[in-house]
Amino acid sequence: MTTFSDLGLIEPLLRALTAEGYAVPTPIQARAIPTLLTGRDMLGIAQTGTGKTAAFALPLLQRMAANPVKVQPRCPRALVLAPTRELAVQIADGFKSYGRHLGFKHTVVFGGVGQGQQVSAMNAGVDILVATPGRLLDLMEQRHINLQNVEFLVLDEADRMLDMGFIRDVKVIVSKVKAQRQTLLFSATMPEAVMSLAKGILKEYDRVEVTPPATTVERIEQRVMFVARDDKKKLLNVLLADKTVSRVLIFTRTKHAANRVAEHLAKSGIPADAIHGNKSQNARQRTLQLFKAGKTRVLVATDIAARGIDVDGISHVINYELPAEPESYVHRIGRTARAGSSGIAIAFCDADEVGDLRAIERATRQSIPVDTSFGFHAAHIAARMQGNPSQGPRPQGQKPQGKRGGGGNRGRRSGGGGGRGGKPWDNRSQAA
Repeated sequence: MTTFSDLGLIEPLLRALTAEGYAVPTPIQARAIPTLLTGRDMLGIAQTGTGKTAAFALPLLQRMAANPVKVQPRCPRALVLAPTRELAVQIADGFKSYGRHLGFKHTVVFGGVGQGQQVSAMNAGVDILVATPGRLLDLMEQRHINLQNVEFLVLDEADRMLDMGFIRDVKVIVSKVKAQRQTLLFSATMPEAVMSLAKGILKEYDRVEVTPPATTVERIEQRVMFVARDDKKKLLNVLLADKTVSRVLIFTRTKHAANRVAEHLAKSGIPADAIHGNKSQNARQRTLQLFKAGKTRVLVATDIAARGIDVDGISHVINYELPAEPESYVHRIGRTARAGSSGIAIAFCDADEVGDLRAIERATRQSIPVDTSFGFHAAHIAARMQGNPSQGPRPQGQKPQGKRGGGGNRGRRSGGGGGRGGKPWDNRSQAA
């Protein structure tokens, strides 16, 4: 069994990892760390929750420690770009934890809050800067940040940065970093635009892929429930009446839908809150902390806001609305079944979402079992999914027959009974 000491990490890092309770490296860590310690560029394909922050933070900290440089005002040595404020904060926390015995200075800059403290931190000088593209460009244009000394450049969740429209900002930022650098690009998926970006900024790079694109975690038990749109809130209440559905992340397509669902649950006496881009950074951080602490049982999120939510112990992910992109479904359900535990992923599918469900099943190369054990089952929608209105829903585990439609184009981003007895939404293996 590979250990962190086998990867060639120095004692201060090993001591920090022990304090964090890390014993065995994840696949992305085991494969990336030795390569990155040599100074090579890397293209990493890994989903959230695979341990990729440590995979790039640990070797970067070690390489910086091997070549100490006096910190300079406004000029960081390492730059990590992240698409969302939550993810940026999470990465910065990782550097703080792993580098606790090395004495490096770091800070994180993001929009949605005043820039005063961020400017002060940069004026004092930092070794490591974690940033979202928009605020970083703002501070660069005001000459509060200079990237001429950056030796290590990391682009994390590049696919999401492109989805959010940051491609121009990213290219401008990269153009300000010197050519003699080590560059790392991580992405959960590899669409053509990300591959083009990677080829433009990486030199003689190694490709490390630990999770095939659009595959789902084996420990996640998936279910789909066919339900009329008007019955979704009622169905949600039925599921949440079960106390074993203990810590729940619900996904909607839009901010307004997230607010409506959270308000409905709160009125029903279920502790719930919403997190999305319209909320201030302080409000988002407060909401996330309450969810992590278990004071809020249900968090309703949009896809963009959820990137960066890294919370252990999520028992259930509920797709209240299916995403238009199959890759987003994979990201969503990957929020459960972390750190070796199991989890349940439930998808609500109304009449307008049949095409989306077909695209998800085609992309993940598996049929999602149908749950018919609740009172709101819409047999006519299940029959449409089957591809033949005269037939009932397909049995659990049976692959759909007939012509497969394409993915749904409704909107934009912003089998029966469970098969093994008991309640189909029970997290029966939660203790695993």
